[in-house]
This record gives sequence, structure tokens and C-alpha cells, in this order.
Amino acid sequence: MAKAPVLTPQAEDFPRWYQDLITKAELADNGPVRGTMVIRPYGYGLWERMQQEMDARIKEAGASNAYFPLFIPQSYLTKEAEHVEGFAPELAVVTHAGGKELEEPVVVRPTSETIINDYFAKWIQSYRDLPLLINQWANVVRWELRPRVFLRTTEFLWQEGHTAHATYEEARDYAAHIHRNVYADFMANVLAMDVVLGRKTARERFAGAVNTLTLEGMMGDGKALQMGTSHELGTNFSKAFNTTYLSKDGTQELVWQTSWGSSTRMVGGLIMTHGDDHGLRVPPRLAPVQAVVLAIKGDDAVLATVRETGERLKAAGIRVQVDDRTDTPFGRRAVDWELKGVPLRIEIGPRDLENGTAMLARRIPGGKEPVAIDGLAALLPGILEEDQALLLSQSRERRESRTADVTTTEEAAEAAVAGGWARIPWATLGTEGEALLADQAVSVRCLVAEDGSVPESDDAPGTLAIVARAY
Repeated sequence: MAKAPVLTPQAEDFPRWYQDLITKAELADNGPVRGTMVIRPYGYGLWERMQQEMDARIKEAGASNAYFPLFIPQSYLTKEAEHVEGFAPELAVVTHAGGKELEEPVVVRPTSETIINDYFAKWIQSYRDLPLLINQWANVVRWELRPRVFLRTTEFLWQEGHTAHATYEEARDYAAHIHRNVYADFMANVLAMDVVLGRKTARERFAGAVNTLTLEGMMGDGKALQMGTSHELGTNFSKAFNTTYLSKDGTQELVWQTSWGSSTRMVGGLIMTHGDDHGLRVPPRLAPVQAVVLAIKGDDAVLATVRETGERLKAAGIRVQVDDRTDTPFGRRAVDWELKGVPLRIEIGPRDLENGTAMLARRIPGGKEPVAIDGLAALLPGILEEDQALLLSQSRERRESRTADVTTTEEAAEAAVAGGWARIPWATLGTEGEALLADQAVSVRCLVAEDGSVPESDDAPGTLAIVARAY
């Protein structure tokens, strides 16, 4: 009888494969309240690496980290009508605390535009206080009707940036800078994910924004996942909160604002972009563990060599873990590390020692080969970079090969339902066609220019709509 696969094959049931992988790679568990999740240490290690890489880029963009309260007075949300309308179905509201009914209900933070603007209005007095560039790492709560671990959870972790500027042009350019030089750079060069940069249609725009820039990735099943967004808020919130500054000319002016965010949804995107039927494949630049050194048997000489090799690799700047748990069968340990997607496994046993070699297993392209133990520290950095580049090229090839150029709404829907993306002129599709697609659970993910750049407006000549089913 054939041995049952560790994971449900992707081709058989992609959602089941996703859930299997999260469980068996020990990434997360469902929380006790519907829609919440417990992120396990290995899964949190992925998120920590994402935080580190993103945080460095955010700080390079000039923003500083701060923290704002989890609880927001309900009246704050009502100050910006479009904003409260957009979030109303997802709000969690506290009406009682300390055994008493609250005089004013408080909302559990769904996003922080309102509370941050309340403080921006206090902190900003003159043009000398601008630009004000703030980011916070926090949790937020949005009551999800159809939760899925990492992708859509009632509570999730994220970063949210909020900025105030003296002019529309400064705010517009900063939102674009975050979109391109923080998010796109991170996703391509660390997550090895090919993403399409575009602008959202009015239907898909963030509640309270005048423009939303997005990054859309194609998952292994051809569906789209929004990986991050950067919003131009115009003066909508500064009007609501009277966030003004004294200009150089001595006049009171409204500030122009942006907000932007990315979340633990990126972990879900990582899984569905790079995972295969054997488990995760983690890009080396992201991986908390880039190489694991495994002792095949509990031989003293083997254990000593495994530990020494681990130290040499660590000294060479490789994030390494030594697995000397020889009381657990080697095959089981090898499968566990394969499930977790560690890029490289270095397997050492008594026979390897005799030859002065180790067996090098590469998770990303697959395959094994013997290599000299003494040469590992010099060899592995180049291999890790090769594998990083391979993941990005595979992600790009999938997106390009499964994107069809179409000329009708019907063709766009067919391409999306078949498990791919469609590219159609926005002037052909329009808002009427967008509404028709929505009835079939197909959406316009973003608008792009013919050359792949971000169009300056929805109706810019030659603008194309990227159409897909999405998570």
C-alpha cells in the first residue's frame, strides 16, 4: 500500500493543503475565539524577520516608531463619514468595563487614522513641525465573517504608517515612495515574491482615501492576494480633526496626509506563493534558519563535527541551527525541516566523516549532493543567493504565464474563474463591467499603465485593469 502524503496535494485541494501546511509546519493554531489565531514560534520567527526587514526600510524612509492606544472613542470614528461607513461592519465595540456601562462606547482599534489624527492636531502647530512621519507596530481587530489563518483573522498583527505633509505633492510622493521603495523592494528582494504595483479603483479604495496604491501577488492557485497598501488621504482627516499648521506666509493650512500598512497576511502570501507538496520553501534572505546541520547518528565524532560545523557557519554569517536530536529518527527530522522550508540541510553521519564530506540537500530547487565539510562556509552564501533568485523568477514566471490579455468582460471573468489573471483596458471594462465581475466574485485588483507603471489617475490613457479572484 502506498504511503499517504504528509500534505494534501495542492492539485487535489489547495485550501486543504494550505491548512495542512500551517498545522504540520507548526506555524499557527486557531485561537479560542472564532477568527483569532495563535502564532507558534516558527511562524512568529517568520513574522519577526519580516518586521526587521520592513522596519529598517521604514526608518530609511524617515519614519519613527510610536505607539497609540488599542481603544478608540467611538465618536472619533464618526468624524470622517466615509471612514466609519467603510469599517462599521467590522468593528468590535466595548460597551461595559469594570462592571459598569461606559458613558461612551469604545472601539477596539481596526486602524488608527482617527486616534492618530487627534494627536497630530495637538502636535502640529507650524510648517516647522512638518513632515510628521509616524509608524506603529500593533495588533488590530476587524470582525471577519469568513476567517482564514494569516489571510483574514479577526485579530492580526501589522505595521501602520501615518504621515502629515505641507502640500499635496509631498504627501503624494511619500505614499508612492513607501509603495515602491519600502513595500515593493521588500517583497521582491526579501520575500522573493513578484508583485504588481498599481492603484485601486474607486470601488476598492480604502475608506476615507483619495487614492490607494496596492501590491498584488499571484498565489499558487492563480488567485490574487493584496500584500500591502499605501493611501493618499488628501485632507479628509485633517478637515475632520482640524489638523492645521501655520504656513511660512502666516496662514492656517490643512495638512495633507498618507497612511500605509502591511500585516501578517504576508505570511499567508509567503506560504501560498512558494509552498509545494512537500511543505514551505522559505526565501533565504527571509529565513530565520537558513541552514540546519543534522547529525544522522549519535556517534561522538559525528556530534562533535556537526556542532563544529554549526559554529563555523554561524561565524560566516549564516543563520544556522544544529539538530543533534539523535533520539528522534533521522527521517522524521528531515521531513520536519523540509516541511518548515529551511533552504539548506547539511546531513552528516559516520560514512560522511570518513570521506570528509556532508550531504547537502537544497529545499528550493530540490536535490542532494555531497560537498566537502571544510568548504561549506565558503560555498553556502552563493547557493543561498542562487536559491533566492530562483524563487523570485518562479513567482514571476507563474504570474506572466497565467495572465491573459482580454478585450471583453466575459473573457476577463473566464480567465479569473479558470485560475488566472486577466488584463483588460479600463476604458473597455469601466465601473459597469467592474460591478458585473463582482457578481461573479471577481474583482479589479488594480489599475496599471501599459508599461507596467502606476497610472497617475483612473482614467489616464492606456490604463489597464488587472482582474482576478482574490483571497
